[in-house]
Amino acid sequence: MSLPGPARGRSAAGAAGVSPGGWAALLMARSSIVSICTGAFALAAAGLLNGRTVTTHWAGADELEESYPQVRVDRSVLYIDDDPLLTSAGVTAGIDLCLHLVRKDLGAAVANDIARELVAAPHRDGGQAQYIARSLPEPTAHTLADTREWAVRHLAEALTLDVLARHARVSTRTLVRMWRQETGSTPHQWLLSARVHHARELLEVTDLGIEQIADRCGLGTGTNLRARFRNALGTTPSAYRRTFQQTSAD
Repeated sequence: MSLPGPARGRSAAGAAGVSPGGWAALLMARSSIVSICTGAFALAAAGLLNGRTVTTHWAGADELEESYPQVRVDRSVLYIDDDPLLTSAGVTAGIDLCLHLVRKDLGAAVANDIARELVAAPHRDGGQAQYIARSLPEPTAHTLADTREWAVRHLAEALTLDVLARHARVSTRTLVRMWRQETGSTPHQWLLSARVHHARELLEVTDLGIEQIADRCGLGTGTNLRARFRNALGTTPSAYRRTFQQTSAD
């Protein structure tokens, strides 16, 4: 459920116009309730976000916080999954959130296929920074996009700061600064997320053993893979494989 534009003043007015029947349907929903961009105003007007931490388009964040003081607004992230309520920043972040939902229900391989059809990034963490104006590089400026794409293809290798900086042709200090600017996380955090994501896909679509998958993802050992998996997903690689290989078979 989303409302037009992040323009100040329109969001709350649009939310106020939702019919009582619409609120009832939201309140009775048994599955996930998702807002994209300024759709968070509608959920806040229904009282569904009270006491929760949510996000919305950065241009509407102040208005949302002022209009609904019982709602905590995180301006810095792409989306937040506070099951069963999920909120996202702008429209592009809404695509990231929808891919996140597909990934939760059907697995990483299916989400990646859909991302390819959309020509979208296959996996952007909700905690990644919103691309607000002050952080956007100029169109002609040097970015690390090519280095991140290269890193995804070489996850099995030892991707140290020196290796990444050499590929990007910048100093390690510049690399860390630019990486945080462009992704909202450190190179280490970003690589760990990418490696866990790759492990998920390999668990879904291959019969490789845990040690083999750990090696291919750059996580080293099965013990490390299990620990990282539990921290990120709250489950084990074996349980994840059973769930999503069964989903594929169905």
